Amino acid sequence: MSDKPKHPIRVALAGQPNVGKSTVFNLLTGLSQHVGNWPGKTVEQKTGTCQQGELTFEVVDLPGTYSLSANSPEELIAREYIIREKPDVVVAVVNASAIERSMYLVAELLPLPAPVVVALNMLDVADQEGVVIEPHVLEAALGAPVVSMVASRGQGILELLERVRGLVCLGAHYEPNVPDVRSDHKQVLERIEQLVREHVPAGYPSSWVALKVLEGDRQLTELLHDRLHPEDWTEIQQILHEHEDAFLAVAGGRYEWIARMVRAAVVKPKAGQITLTDRLDRWATHPFWGLVILAGILGLAFWLTYAVGSPVQALIYRHLVAGLANWAQQRLAWSPPWLIGLIVDGVIGGVGTVVTFFPILLVFFAIFGALEDIGYMSRAAYVMDRFMHLMGLHGKSFLPLFLGFGCNVPAVLGTRVVDSERARLLTILLAPLVPCTARMAIVATIAPAFFTAPTLVSWGLVAVNLGVLALVGIALNRFVLRGEMVAFVMELPLYHIPNWRTIGTLAWQRLVSFLEKAGTVILAASLLVWALSSIPGGGIEASLLARFGRTLEPLGRLMGLDWRMMVALLSSFVAKENSLATLAVLYGGAGEGQLATVLRNHVTPAAALAFLVVQMLFIPCAATMAAVRSETNSWRWTAFCVVLLLVVSLAGGIASYSVARALGF
Repeated sequence: MSDKPKHPIRVALAGQPNVGKSTVFNLLTGLSQHVGNWPGKTVEQKTGTCQQGELTFEVVDLPGTYSLSANSPEELIAREYIIREKPDVVVAVVNASAIERSMYLVAELLPLPAPVVVALNMLDVADQEGVVIEPHVLEAALGAPVVSMVASRGQGILELLERVRGLVCLGAHYEPNVPDVRSDHKQVLERIEQLVREHVPAGYPSSWVALKVLEGDRQLTELLHDRLHPEDWTEIQQILHEHEDAFLAVAGGRYEWIARMVRAAVVKPKAGQITLTDRLDRWATHPFWGLVILAGILGLAFWLTYAVGSPVQALIYRHLVAGLANWAQQRLAWSPPWLIGLIVDGVIGGVGTVVTFFPILLVFFAIFGALEDIGYMSRAAYVMDRFMHLMGLHGKSFLPLFLGFGCNVPAVLGTRVVDSERARLLTILLAPLVPCTARMAIVATIAPAFFTAPTLVSWGLVAVNLGVLALVGIALNRFVLRGEMVAFVMELPLYHIPNWRTIGTLAWQRLVSFLEKAGTVILAASLLVWALSSIPGGGIEASLLARFGRTLEPLGRLMGLDWRMMVALLSSFVAKENSLATLAVLYGGAGEGQLATVLRNHVTPAAALAFLVVQMLFIPCAATMAAVRSETNSWRWTAFCVVLLLVVSLAGGIASYSVARALGF
């Protein structure tokens, strides 16, 4: 073959979860990534480009999958992409410290048409665990290129690109040692291949299709059912009926092949050797101490988020948002008042709200990314599994719910890690009940004005939120989303040093995703609220928004709230922190520093507590609801979520007001 560059070289990254595939992808593509969904799926799709000299590589990050059976959307997407899209090379990322388990996917990739390069990653972790691997021996045994890598340090990336170039442009020798079915089923496999050879779809290797049919792959079996002659289909059904253990023969052949590869190239540690991961997991996965450690880590994460993010947030508001608003007012001094209000209050106020929360979200996402990259979040899910079972969920649902403490939008988007559709829907419905940073900002402003122990009140409100979340989860599981629970299977990866570039890229992607999902919705909703508060003129008290608020006053009286407090609750639908700005306007234009004093003169402590309870449980912001609609793909479930939270929040407000009054507040 010619060494003339082929543009672009399409590379598919494949690998099991927790093998460092995302780190490799981020190192290759940097910030050139594009994130979306695979067509017709909620599974995330990542693509990016990499330039190396004259060569351009187009890199596709396939979903993490343990095999290429059609047992999940991720597995189906991975194999269909390799077969239908025909990438130039598939890079199989392998965890060197758990090589036997990682090699199962390699055993399934090698029979496919695209050449495979094995990226032997995490060699540093393998060394810590006492595992010694000889890459050149493994390469000789596989008959496919093997690249030694420590992606967390950037080692091996250039060699990986060079080996891909060798296969695509230079015609490097490639003759893979493909696994075979167990010997007692070889004749059966050959007969199935004879029957299907003339009927397999274009691009599908007939030997691979026959193997999958013997394995019991439902998707391929159904595909062939419509193509085969009835008598051939009957014969295949008869063969499968007579060899019900065929899937064991297929898997057994792969495991025998893996054993030969490992035996040739790997030296394992002595039996009984206690590794660093074993020592740490004695505490991190302990039924009691694991929870204590988790609570400590969460506390530290929140402290860092607010200690670092809040001062920067204040600076952005003061110098960027407020400064831009003042500049716009001066520039538009000649304009009619409605245009000034539209630009300053509607556009700058709405978008500025999103921008000011970037520091807090950035710090939180970075901490979350570090915990993921180290390998701790799997332990957190493990220790929380027993508690999640009460709501009909398993430990994986804890991961997106935890993300909700930063912002509910990425929490809803993060439910993609949940395997079961039922559990995923339940997690989406519960995510808005996790108190986000914006709600906590309201609590931090109002609680000190009414209570002598605001910290205790704040933590009490968080505890109420989480208690309500648990109760609502139990009720939904028992009465609305009844069904069987999917077994909780999660790999506990080995601990390793985090890659800060990967963490930074992950945090940035989540920020951009937040901006794309939330920014446009918040801007549109801000303009709508501004219009309702300005029409028909004569000030906000004469506006349509105020008129609507007064119709809610009878409901507000049950919680000790006047129409202005009710309107503030409604305005929180745009963005939670809008409540403070709305209260400042409605109570005589008080600035943020004076708001606490003004509220004390108009609202009782019991009513203030009710307001905070409702605010913490209320319908989430428009951006979150847009995310719920996007992820459920259903207006019915979105409406159900709105009604559910509306009922729960108002019931909570009425109950807390009654209890507070009974206690003399």
